[in-house]
Formats: sequence, C-alpha cells, structure tokens
Amino acid sequence: MASENPFKSILKTLEKPGGGQFGKYYSLPALDDPRIDKLPYSIKILLESAIRNCDEFEVKSKDVEKIIDWENTSPKQVEIPFKPARVLLQDFTGVPAVVDLACMRDAMNRLGGNSNKINPLVPVDLVIDHSVQVDVARSENAVQANMEFEFQRNKERFGFLKWGSNAFHNMLVVPPGSGIVHQVNLEYLGRVVFNTDGMLYPDSVVGTDSHTTMIDGLGVAGWGVGGIEAEAAMLGQPMSMVLPGVVGFKLLGRLRDGVTATDLVLTVTQMLRKHGVVGKFVEFYGEGMSELSLADRATIANMSPEYGATMGFFPVDHVTLQYLKLTGRSDDTIAMIESYLRANNMFVDYTEPQVERVYSSSLELNLEDVEPCISGPKRPHDRVPLREMKADWFACLDNRVGFKGFAVPKESQNKAVDFTFHGTPAQLRHGDVVIAAITSCTNTSNPSVMLGAALVAKKACELGLEVKPWIKTSLAPGSGVVTKYLQRSGLQKYLNQLGFHIVGYGCTTCIGNSGDLDEAVASAITENAAAVLSGNRNFEGRVHPLTRANYLASPPLVVAYALAGTVNIDFETEPIGLGKDGKKIFFRDIWPSNEEVANVVQSSVLPDMFRATYEAITKGNPMWNQLSVPSGTLYSWDPTSTYIHEPPYFKEMSMSPPGLHGVKNAYCLLNFGDSITTDHISPAGSIHKDSPAARYLLERGVDRRDFNSYGSRRGNDEIMARGTFANIRLVNKLLKGEVGPKTIHIPTGEKLSVFDAAMRYKSEGHETVILAGAEYGSGSSRDWAAKGPMLLGVKAVIAKSFERIHRSNLVGMGIIPLCFKPGEDAETLGLTGHERYSIHLPSSVNEIRPGQDLAVVTDNGKSFTCTLRFDTEVELAYFDHGGILQYVIRNLINSHH
Repeated sequence: MASENPFKSILKTLEKPGGGQFGKYYSLPALDDPRIDKLPYSIKILLESAIRNCDEFEVKSKDVEKIIDWENTSPKQVEIPFKPARVLLQDFTGVPAVVDLACMRDAMNRLGGNSNKINPLVPVDLVIDHSVQVDVARSENAVQANMEFEFQRNKERFGFLKWGSNAFHNMLVVPPGSGIVHQVNLEYLGRVVFNTDGMLYPDSVVGTDSHTTMIDGLGVAGWGVGGIEAEAAMLGQPMSMVLPGVVGFKLLGRLRDGVTATDLVLTVTQMLRKHGVVGKFVEFYGEGMSELSLADRATIANMSPEYGATMGFFPVDHVTLQYLKLTGRSDDTIAMIESYLRANNMFVDYTEPQVERVYSSSLELNLEDVEPCISGPKRPHDRVPLREMKADWFACLDNRVGFKGFAVPKESQNKAVDFTFHGTPAQLRHGDVVIAAITSCTNTSNPSVMLGAALVAKKACELGLEVKPWIKTSLAPGSGVVTKYLQRSGLQKYLNQLGFHIVGYGCTTCIGNSGDLDEAVASAITENAAAVLSGNRNFEGRVHPLTRANYLASPPLVVAYALAGTVNIDFETEPIGLGKDGKKIFFRDIWPSNEEVANVVQSSVLPDMFRATYEAITKGNPMWNQLSVPSGTLYSWDPTSTYIHEPPYFKEMSMSPPGLHGVKNAYCLLNFGDSITTDHISPAGSIHKDSPAARYLLERGVDRRDFNSYGSRRGNDEIMARGTFANIRLVNKLLKGEVGPKTIHIPTGEKLSVFDAAMRYKSEGHETVILAGAEYGSGSSRDWAAKGPMLLGVKAVIAKSFERIHRSNLVGMGIIPLCFKPGEDAETLGLTGHERYSIHLPSSVNEIRPGQDLAVVTDNGKSFTCTLRFDTEVELAYFDHGGILQYVIRNLINSHH
C-alpha cells in the first residue's frame, strides 16, 4: 500500500520578493536532470503532478522516470497515472456524478461511517450551461423568456444540483444563465497556479466536455474525459493515460489587417487535421506568440477536438499575466503565479534566449499568410477562403452527396420558392441564410471579434442596410461580461437594430439548441438553406434539422452574411445590398480595420466588468434562488421522479470487500462483431417509442412528447439500464442477420429486448457475459456504457480489443475485461454464443497479477486462453472491492477508524 513521498528532499520554500513566503513547492530544477530542461512545457505539468502525488502505490517512482525520459518513452505508448488539480462538470454529466456522491453518502451512513466525509477530494466546478434553447429571438426580452422555458423544462435537474451545491464541500455550482462552462473557466475559474494549505502547484483540469481544452490557452493543462474518469479524479483517484507525443507548432509574424482570430483558428484546424495529431498534445511557441492575444489563443485551444488533439497548449508568458489582470484577478495572486512558474522553469519569457525543446514533430505558420475564411458546409476542417466562397458553393451544389456535395441538378440550382412571412411576400433560394447566430464559447470569449461584429453592425445601420425579418438572428454570449462591454462601447443598439438581440448566456445554436424556425420559413425550405454560426461544430443535422449547409464563421462575418442573406455571394465583386439612397454597399464599406477594433477593445473591456459579473454569479439569479431544495446532507430520494433516482450500486455492500469472483456457467447475453461503440451500448439520443425505457415512462404517466432524451435522464438508473443496448442499429450475431436492440434468451430460444432477456437471466439466478470483436467501446467515453451492463448483470466482456477509456470504465464498475489471444476470436474458436462460460479466478488478490493469462471453459468441453485486462495493481484493488466507488467508500471509513 501507500508509503511516504520519495521526492520529499526537493520540497522547497518559495519566498515573496518583499519578504515572507508564498508556500512550499516541489522544485523541478532541484532534481538536477538535464532531460527536464528540454521537455515540452505541457509534459512538465504531468511530471510535477506525478512527483507531488508519488506514494509508490497509485503513483510510483518508475512513473516519474517514464515522464522525465519522455523523449524515449513517448513513442512507445507507455501508460502513466495522472492526478489533475480539479474537475470541471456541466449539467448533463454533473447530474449522474452528484447522484453517485449522494448514493455513496447513504452507503457510508448505513455502514456506520461519517457520511459527511464523502466530498470531492479535489475542487469540482460545475457550470449549468447546456439547456438554453433559442425559443425566442429578435426581441428585447428574449433572455428572460428563454430562461423561463429553460427552468420549466429542467426544474428537477436544477433543484437536485442546487441541493448538491449546498450539501458537498469543495463543489462550486455556477447557476444557469451565467454563461458557457469553458468561458467561465477562462475568465473566472482558472487558477493557473494553486495554493492549497501552503502547497503550490500548477492548475490542471479534466472536464466532461471535449472543449475543456479552451483553458489550455491560459497555460492550464486541461482536456475532456468521460464521466467515470471525472468521478474517479474528483474522488482523488489517479487517471491512467498514455504518455502523449507533443507536436511543436511555431508561430511567426502577425495577422494582416482585416483578418480575425476565427480565420486563424480555421487555418490551424485544417493544418493540424492534415498533419495528424490524434491522441497527441500540440504546443505553440515562437515569436508570433507575443502578437497573439490570450483570447485568440483560447479560440485556437478551444478547437482541439476539431483538429483531433488531446490539447492545444499555450505556456504561460507575459500575455497570460496581462489577461489575468484584465479579468480582475488580484495583484497578489498574479505575483504568486509568476514567482512559482519562474522558480520551476515553467514560465516563458520572450525577452530571454529560448532553450530548444524536443518535440515529436513540428509545424510552422506565418500569421501573415492567414486570409479571411469560413468552414463548411458540413465539417469544421473544410476551410474555404472567402474569395473562393461563391465558386465553392456552386461546386458543392454540383458535387455528388458527401461532405462537400449536395448533388443539385444544374437546371434547378437557381430555383426560388415563394412564401409569405407575416403578410409579406418572400422568396428562398439555394444558399439563402435562415439562421445567423453569434454563439459559442469559441468566439464569444474574444472581445476583438465580438466588438468587430458590433462595428460591422454600426457601419451597416448607418449606411441603411437591413437584415431580412425571416432570418433567425441571435447573440448568445458565453458570459455576462460581453453584455457589459457591448453596452459601454455604445454598439449593442446596432446589433439589436439588425436583430442580433441577446437571447441568453449558454450553449445555443452550436449544440443544436437553435429552437424552431418560423413555420412559414420551415415549410419553404425544400432544399439547401444555410446557417452561419460562430461555433466550433457544424456536422450535418447538428445545428438544425432543416439547414443542410452550415458554415462556421467569425462573428463579424456572421453579421455580414446575415445582411447579404445568402452564402452565394462574392464579397469582393458583388454588393451586400442597397443603402439609403439606393447606392450599392460592398463588404469593404462595412468591414472595420484592426486599429478601429483595437481602439474599441481598449476603451470598453475593463477589469471591473469581470469582477462585477463574477461577484453576481456567487449571488445567483432570482429563478435559481427561488428553487426550494431540501437542506439535509443526505438526499431525500423521490421514488416517483423519472429524472433523479437512487441507483442500487451499494444495496448489498458490507464493510469487507467481496474479494475476487470468477464467472460460473454464464450465458452469452450478446455476441458482437467489431467496432461496437459506446453509442451502441448506451445511446444518448431520443427514446424510441417501442423501447423498454418508453414502456417504463408510459407506465408512470409520462406523455410521449415529454420523454426527452437518454442524455437528459442520466440521473435515473432505471431508464439508463433499460436504454442499455437499446440502439436500433445494433447487430447481434445471435439474431442471425436481423438488426435491432434484441437478443435470444438461450434456455427458451425466445427473442426478447436485451433488457428483458437480462432481467429474465437475473431472476433465474444466471450470470451473463458478452462476446465481442475488435475496438469494443470505441467512440466518445460514456459512463453509462459501463454502468448499464453492470446493472444488467454482465460479469465479463471477452473481446479482441478494447478502446482504452472504456476498458478502464468496465473495471471501475466491477466487470472483467478479457482479450482473446492474437489471431483468435469467437469465430476461429468455433463459439456460437449458445455455450455456457466459466472463468476461474483465485480467491486472493495476492495470487493474481495484471495482464496474466486465464482459462475460459465452456460447457461443451471447449476451453481457450485469454489475457486478463486488469492493467495495474490499483485496478485489481478496485475489482477486489466490487468497483471503484466501493473502494473509495471503504478506504474513507478505514482511514477514519
């Protein structure tokens, strides 16, 4: 078990410049190892965390050595443990995490421990931001109206999270209506350096949303993980990760006049996509960095998932410190951050000669080469230079259906559909804009593009241009600060005049919360209407079911395309519209210079705005404050609730671990081929009307139109268990070619839904296993893809290979992952799935080791050898306890006795 930290000799004291001290810290220079000087900055953060948390059990000295030797070990896919400094959640993933914490408290209480000891061990920041829908747009009171709808739809979830914010220490809940999680993280939550009880260390964060990477722009290492990893991290458990390669991205020069940060990020996204950076860190450096504002860096970091990297990292330098000052962080805090990072050689000072870092591979971009562009019509990395947009649009109409094609016959490319909009005759053509949204943390965190958009609006209004009334325009900033600086600049009124009223503070159009289009417009859209948005994703069907062409653009370009009313335009040669006196107005007439934008930013964006906005967050807002919630530290579960339900994880739990248990005479529940994704195992989308989950809801009097999605009901295990393997495109070999969420109950040969078959096996006292091919559990990490099978009674999954995170999730839920030997699988071994399976494990955890061979025996005399995929001793301990949550509870009780 754990022992004292072997690195305690390098614990140093950090002195304050004017006397006194900031605290203690683990000094990397004190290790006196020349390899450390050449490490990328992002890897140094992993190194410091491993040193500080080294206990020779969860984190070992040999893990520290692997990281120091990064240059040699990173090409070899070695695993290391990582303990992040904090965890970031939003409402969809926050609900099941708080359900589990509440449930752990009940178990602790029942076992005679002190239930108030169950709290997150690292700080948890939970931002409620995913539920703003643009029901009302183009109106002065849109914010209030949309928020009322939001509270009606989500009252139960909100009330539960509010209870959690009072019941648990170390958990900050940012109420709905405050902003978007990643922007709030950048402007307010990001610590950069922690000082916890006199111990200083770099801020690092894992979040349950892929765009958590935005914080990398602030020099804080952060990325997205699944729900079970986030819960484990918040309970102080190490996360297992592959030590990544690091791509060095050198920036030179400066952006030309009229080019925005959005143009830059779309260019970088395309370059990195092409280079191939999946599973790697990208680290930016070079003299171009000093020309790049922090907001511009955050925009690039935000889009890491779109270029496929784990992180897009910008080490801390003077620009970072200036931004911390601008956003209202105190001088003392900033002094502490700078002193610590300089002392640990983690600060970049461009006034000094730079030590050459070692990178796995390198790229270079001269900022002067970036030109105005947008991306689309269906993928974020399909960049189109603005000057080629008209030609590209016609090419898309011509091309066969695909990422860059709609296959519209030549003769109907200029077709117009007539309709009447509130009594006014109107027309829609291919490429006409029906949604124009300034949205998403990617861009609304960036004052230069937001005020740039407002200046475009001002010039357009003064010249007499208007936006057609049937275009659904909206402005959804990721924080209240945006409203303050737009008001101060005196430019918000011009955005309002063009219909870009503020609709709310949260994720809107970018995640498909664009709300309904006017019925007249919806019925006129027979073909390719377009949406233009300042978001980070534009996959088909995501923004709105009716807009087939969706382009990502900077906020000022969103305004320009709304004014033009179409994406079928060449801004160089064709006028945007006619002004007051019938004069043609061109793009160049409404586009502001970089100097104009910089002047407005300088005079309008002030530290007090950030301070005032975030002081208000801690006070909450009227609707949030009026939610009445129980006050106890134990949750009073409502048995009639279809959103929040007490899961049965700890019903049978006692103080002594159950120990290792094999599998005896189990039936095969499902027999799969390759590439079964987490979406096959636990779909997040709509609840099908004939499914077990639908039956459960109807029996409880829930109307079909109020089913909502599996995603919104993640706090109810009864629904999520019924939703396990409920994907309508599931292919199960036991069904002999039929597709759908069904299986065969082997003893009777009956065809049943997977849930019903699993329940029948359970009631008969039978265990079950799953057979699978390669890449089992690929796709986005989803905690219910492991929790669901556990609730169905699945004891083991035997596959050719597993996706990395899903395998660790199965272990965390007490399910045994086994791999067939190379070259073998169910087919080569002649297994049909009609056999019964037994797997013998020794009774003591000391008689077993990670990765050993195990025999699987079937009832027809066949036996074969598999690799046991418990990969570390910590994982064996989880399994010995029946799962990660049980392990944590017993550890807490034992440590207090």
